[in-house]
Amino acid sequence: MSFLRPPLLHRLLPPFPSLRWMPCQTSASLRWPSLRGFLRFLVMVLLWSMFVEILFISSSSMYPTFCVGDRIIAEKVSYYFKSPAVGDIVLFEAPENFQDIGCRKEDVIIKRIVAKAGDLVEVQHGLLYINGIARYEDFIAEPPTYELSATYVPKNHIYVLGDNRNNSYDSHFWGPLPIGNIVGRYRLCFRPSNQ
Repeated sequence: MSFLRPPLLHRLLPPFPSLRWMPCQTSASLRWPSLRGFLRFLVMVLLWSMFVEILFISSSSMYPTFCVGDRIIAEKVSYYFKSPAVGDIVLFEAPENFQDIGCRKEDVIIKRIVAKAGDLVEVQHGLLYINGIARYEDFIAEPPTYELSATYVPKNHIYVLGDNRNNSYDSHFWGPLPIGNIVGRYRLCFRPSNQ
């Protein structure tokens, strides 16, 4: 197999690693992972399940941001290091008022944060007002058709609304959400190929 030998010119070139000849690996050199490799893989799977969750969108309350059938990836650790911010899309356990309509406590709901503790939330004439200032929201399906009198967001709470304002059971029905109910923050969306 002389065609696999390095050319004669190779001896004349300086010994740079990128110019050296490397033999090909055979399939015989590939081995099954060792026990150590398997344990590393197992640890990675456990860490992934602790810090990340893949969920399925089952309602149109966040349309047009998410469609029914979309899969999302949510991470669960960022709110241990920082506070939830206005505009974040969060996943949370159903609050007590939400459980009155048949949701279980372990059900996970997804909504967008529109106000934080200390803010005054109001909906008038199809506009959302935070502390008396109208918010321009280009991500909602349509302007809200309901009216909401001024609601104060207490300490350790946030105010969440769905992007499909007229088809979302959210804080304008059951009030501010306790921060302790948040289980994660949206990071990435996968839309099935048939949509």
